[in-house]
Amino acid sequence: MIDLTPRTPYRQRTGILFGAVMIGHLILISAQVQSRAGVPVLEGVTFGVFSRIQGGAAGLFRGIGNTWNSYFALRGVRAENETLRTQVSELEVRLQEQRALASRAERLQALLDLRTNTSVPTLAAEIIAGNPNPGLMTVTVNRGTNDGVQADMAVISPKGVVGRVIGPVAAHAARVQLITDRNAAVGAVTERTRAGGMATGVDGDPPLAMELVSNLADVTPGDVAVTSGAEGIYPKGFVIGTVEKSERGPSLHRLIGIRPAVDFSSLENVLIVLVPARSAAVETHEAEKK
Repeated sequence: MIDLTPRTPYRQRTGILFGAVMIGHLILISAQVQSRAGVPVLEGVTFGVFSRIQGGAAGLFRGIGNTWNSYFALRGVRAENETLRTQVSELEVRLQEQRALASRAERLQALLDLRTNTSVPTLAAEIIAGNPNPGLMTVTVNRGTNDGVQADMAVISPKGVVGRVIGPVAAHAARVQLITDRNAAVGAVTERTRAGGMATGVDGDPPLAMELVSNLADVTPGDVAVTSGAEGIYPKGFVIGTVEKSERGPSLHRLIGIRPAVDFSSLENVLIVLVPARSAAVETHEAEKK
């Protein structure tokens, strides 16, 4: 039977054996031969090789340790940053609350000053709703008939005239027609020259017009318009607004535009004048008596 198993050639086996013997001799000689420092050459070579391996391993472990420590340190910084962000958010909310309280206190103080300095009886009210219909500019206040509120009572603010109460009036609520409504009208005069007319709401900018003022009247931009009391609703002398435009009209009357003194978009608190409206005829008759 023929053996087909490959065998190492004789010369190759001899070469391997010779190489192994030579390496063994070199190792033995290295172990016996000493370097100038008195250390066997074999020991020096072995120490050098292993020292490099140990140095590399130590560097690797140090890198891993530093990375691990940096990871935990980064996690700690992230947690600290998250805590700081939460604290900042809470402080910002508190700051906004304090600003809101301070603003409300200022508004209420201004309302109290107006009530103190006004000779007519008034009632403080808070705006609780607006009218979604843009064609009818009204707001709702939290005062009604149980508080003595009636239709056609004037409504004012520390800045100036707001409007009038319109019926029907509920027990604990009432609607207020703003002076910028197209159906509103307020007797007005200019403080500087006492030129008289009627302030009405218009669809434009500014949203008030002063009508029935003669072309010959001296009315210029910057003049302040105040209530005249001619319509029998608003007390005399309350600010309506400032003249922004005054031009000679095509007919007998000037074209006058007025910017309201009250910012209706930020209005929150008002005073209701607890004086029933009187007709213009009664006003005229009393004025003649005086």
